[in-house]
Amino acid sequence: MKVLVACECSGRVKTAFRALGHDAWSCDIKPSEVSDDKFHYQCDVREILKQNWDLMIAHPDCTYLANSGARWLFEKRGRWEELRKACGFFNFLKNQDIPRIAIENPQPHKWATELVGHYDQKVQPWWFGEGETKGIYLWLKGLPPLMAVYVHPGRIPAVHHEPPGINQKTNRARTYQGFANAMASQWGAL
Repeated sequence: MKVLVACECSGRVKTAFRALGHDAWSCDIKPSEVSDDKFHYQCDVREILKQNWDLMIAHPDCTYLANSGARWLFEKRGRWEELRKACGFFNFLKNQDIPRIAIENPQPHKWATELVGHYDQKVQPWWFGEGETKGIYLWLKGLPPLMAVYVHPGRIPAVHHEPPGINQKTNRARTYQGFANAMASQWGAL
């Protein structure tokens, strides 16, 4: 399959699909974390969406959509307008003319849900062999729900203990490798 992993700079999902023989590419406005990455577009994803993709997995920015930041809608000026823009981009990705689409984000707050719709599935990293808890919400088009692969017995909320700093947002958003592998093995086999 020709796979686009939108809004991904870690390269984990793209690499998992490529390991199984798919023509997978990542795209982000940031450079790839993979050194000498020949399969990463550093641009706005809107520039490459018309390349006849078979599958798109998108990880749009959750800053204004996530339940964890809902209180800032009332405490920081301009957040409601940013929420509307973020939901517009989310829906733009969701409504692309691509046969199979998965959009991943953390738990949305109720105002985001009103604008982007209800999610189709909630998964946890510990479903895929990772020893952490972090609700991962999926909006699916043309894809079946993911099945648990290896349920890890130990579970800690490590992502919530990421220390403040310039890399906190990136580190908290990075896709778990077990989750990336599950998407590649399950959805790549369709």
